[in-house]
Amino acid sequence: MSVKNYTVEGMTCGHCEMSVREEVGEIAGVSSVSADHTTGAVTVEGEGFTDEQVVAAVAEAGYKVKA
Repeated sequence: MSVKNYTVEGMTCGHCEMSVREEVGEIAGVSSVSADHTTGAVTVEGEGFTDEQVVAAVAEAGYKVKA
């Protein structure tokens, strides 16, 4: 199991967190996603997912992973 941390720009509320969790959670191999809009922190746990997949899922939710 790998754990990766990302910083996401633009999340301002609980609904934003939920949108990011739902999109990232649909990636094959992801077992857990947590998001905190106050810090922008998103933690993804699982196996076999890529950074590119997470960045794309966050973008689909309407936000951007900070480089």
